[in-house]
Amino acid sequence: MRLLQVLVPEERRSETLRVLDDEGLDYVRTSECSDEVDAELVTLPVPTQAVDHVLTSLREVGIEEEFIIVSSIETARTPRIDELEERFVNGQEEDDSITREEIRTKALNMTPGRVTYYAMTLLSAIVATAGLLLDSPAIVVGSMVIAPQISAAMTGTVGLVLDDRRMFLDGVFSMVVGLVVAMVGAFGFAWLIRSGGVVPVAIDITAIEQVQNRISPGLLAIIVGVCAGAAGAFGLATAIPVSLVGVMIAAALIPAAAAVGIGVAWGNVGVALGAFVLVAVNVTSILLAGLAVLWYLGYRPEGWAAGAVRPNISRDNLETIAVVIAISAVVLSGAGIVLGQHVTFENEVNEEVRTVLDDDEYDELELVELQTEFHDGGTISDETEVTISIRRPADTAYPTLATVIERALEERTDRDVSVVLEFVEGATSAG
Repeated sequence: MRLLQVLVPEERRSETLRVLDDEGLDYVRTSECSDEVDAELVTLPVPTQAVDHVLTSLREVGIEEEFIIVSSIETARTPRIDELEERFVNGQEEDDSITREEIRTKALNMTPGRVTYYAMTLLSAIVATAGLLLDSPAIVVGSMVIAPQISAAMTGTVGLVLDDRRMFLDGVFSMVVGLVVAMVGAFGFAWLIRSGGVVPVAIDITAIEQVQNRISPGLLAIIVGVCAGAAGAFGLATAIPVSLVGVMIAAALIPAAAAVGIGVAWGNVGVALGAFVLVAVNVTSILLAGLAVLWYLGYRPEGWAAGAVRPNISRDNLETIAVVIAISAVVLSGAGIVLGQHVTFENEVNEEVRTVLDDDEYDELELVELQTEFHDGGTISDETEVTISIRRPADTAYPTLATVIERALEERTDRDVSVVLEFVEGATSAG
C-alpha cells in the first residue's frame, strides 16, 4: 500500500479532482499557502500496483512532479479502498510493477555506505575462501548471505534502463571494485593460511569439490548468472521481497571471486583463470538480464515516447548504448571462446576415456569420476591435467592404464595431457 501526497496548483484543481473522482479514489485536501503559493496538498492511499496508473493520469492534466511524495503504509481504510484493491490487486487491470520514480529510489536505498559495502564484501570473500578450502557448502552459502553485491548490481541495471548515467556508473564501479576487493581479500587470506601451515602447501586445490565447481565454467554456470540478474530485477521492480534475491546474485559472484584468490595464492593459473572467466561472464549476464527484465516490465528513460525506438535515441543515449554493447561484446565473445574451448576439450576427454575403458582388457573396471582441469587453449599452460577415478577389483593392478589413456587423449585432442589415475578398490557392476 502507498500513500500519495501531491501538491495541486489552484489552476489545476478542478481537472485533478475530476481525475481522482473518475478513478474512484478517496482523498483529503489540505490548503497550502506557504511561499505565497495558492495550492492544495492532496493526500490519497492507493494500492502499490496503482501508483503508476494514478501518476500517469495526473500528468495528463498538467500535474508536474515538482512536489509528489510516495511513501509506504501498512494499511488504509477508506470508503472505496476495497474496490481499488479488487481492481488493481486482484483484477487484471495492472500488474504489480512499481513506478519509475520508486524503483530508482528503491535501488539507491539498497546501497550502503562505501565503507560498509567494501567491508561486507571483504568479509564475505574471506568466509567464502574458508568454505571453499574446507569443502563446506554450508559455509559457502553463509558467505552469500552477508555479501552486498545486489545493491551494486541493481543500481547499475536501473541506471542503465532509465538512462541515468551517474547511477549506472556508480553501480558498475561499485560492482567492479567490490569484486577486486573480494579477489584481493581472498588471495591475502588464502596466502596467510597456506604460509602459516593451516592448510598443507602440497594440497591439490583442484581436487576440492567446492573449488572445482567454480573453475570449470560452462553453460549451466552462465544460466545461474542470467537467472540471478532476472530475479533481482523482478524482485526490485515489483512488490516481491528482494532480500532473498541478493543471495542468488552473491552465489553467482562471491565464491568464484574467492576461487580466483585461492588460485593465485597457490600459484595455479588455470584455477585463477577459470574462476575469473566465470566472474566476468556472470557480472555481464546479471546486468544484461536485469536490463532485459526491466525493459520488458515497461521501464524506460525519462521522456521516452511510445512507438518506434529510433526517435528516442539521442546522441547521449547512443554513446551509452555503444559503450554497453562494446563492453558486453568483448566480455561475452572472449569468455565464449574460452568456454567453448574448454567444453569441447572436456567432451573429447570424456568420450576418449570411455572409449579406452570399453576395451575388453578393462571389462572389470568402472569409471567413477572424471575431472578436467580448466583448459585455456594453451594461452597460459601447454599441459592440462585430467584426474580419473576408477573402481577396480581388489588386488588387481593396471600399471600401464594411465599411460594408455594419456596417449589416447593426446592423439584425440592434439594437446599435452597429464593423467592422474585414482583407483577405488571394490566390486564392479556388470557391464
